[in-house]
Amino acid sequence: MASISKIHTRLSPAVPGAFNSFSNQLLSPNHWVSSASFSTSASAAAAAATASSSSSSSQYDKKEGSTWSRWFLFLPGAITFGLGTWQIFRRQDKIKTLEYRQKRLQMEPLKLNDRALSSENWETLEFRRVLCKGVFDDGKSIYVGPRSRSISGVTENGYYVITPLMSIPNNAESVQSPVLVNRGWVPRSWRDKSFEVSLDIEKSSSIVTDPAKQSEQRLWWRFWSKKPKVVETVEEQAPAITSIEVIGVVRGNEKPSIFVPTNDPNSGQWFYVDVPAIAVASGLPEDTLLIEDINENVNPSNPYPVPKDVNTLIRSSVMPQDHLNYTLTWYSLSAAVTFMAFKRLKQKRSRR
Repeated sequence: MASISKIHTRLSPAVPGAFNSFSNQLLSPNHWVSSASFSTSASAAAAAATASSSSSSSQYDKKEGSTWSRWFLFLPGAITFGLGTWQIFRRQDKIKTLEYRQKRLQMEPLKLNDRALSSENWETLEFRRVLCKGVFDDGKSIYVGPRSRSISGVTENGYYVITPLMSIPNNAESVQSPVLVNRGWVPRSWRDKSFEVSLDIEKSSSIVTDPAKQSEQRLWWRFWSKKPKVVETVEEQAPAITSIEVIGVVRGNEKPSIFVPTNDPNSGQWFYVDVPAIAVASGLPEDTLLIEDINENVNPSNPYPVPKDVNTLIRSSVMPQDHLNYTLTWYSLSAAVTFMAFKRLKQKRSRR
């Protein structure tokens, strides 16, 4: 108030009437009330503008969120529909694969003693029937398994026995290079018996006779013996080699599942067919051919090994009918979840 009076004394000589009116308005309580109301209305307007902007942004966010939620409702239906469509393509590929195998198996069998086959790629011969002759080297047999076999409803565990088929010297009809032959299924007792025989052979070969003791025994026998020595010439004759004819189908490696253990060649455990590894373990080159025996003429007195049925080579773990069933299943799921999504959206609209 002192400052206002000073201003009044300074300006009163110049403009007495104007300044008096200005000071009266300034000092009146109505002036301060009107200014306070103006500031309050301005802040309220700003708050209202801020609230309106925030409400509009929240409405925009809700709109965007509802749009994305609608799309997520239809996502399971789109995924299951895509899986069903993928099974259709898988079915077509499987049909072509089985037809290809059937055509290959119906071709005339190839003779592996023909030298012209050595220049061909063995992969192009898969599922071709072949005819080969040779001699089995049973000492190098490898057992792959365990593999189960059902006979009259009874399941029995066994193994596939793979044996090298060696060439016969001076025989034009035998194979020119060794091949691996999957001779078929054998029971567990067959494998255990072969291991016992191999152990007996190793034990007999490990016994080394001392040549000095043998010479002493001969001298002692000559000294005490009074009978004249009769020299008998015995012609050592090599046993006749009988060739074995194998009718089989060229096969490749097996594709094990994630649950099958890895092979352990050092301990002789083979869980799946790995042709290069089995060939190396048998002392053969890695590119050795594998043949599955399909000869149906089995001797009743010696039924093992049991060769594979040729029809099992045409079959697959998942047949075209299975792919068709998978397709219908996925499409049914797609229709069900899509219907549920439409029903959910309809409920939201009715609530509004």
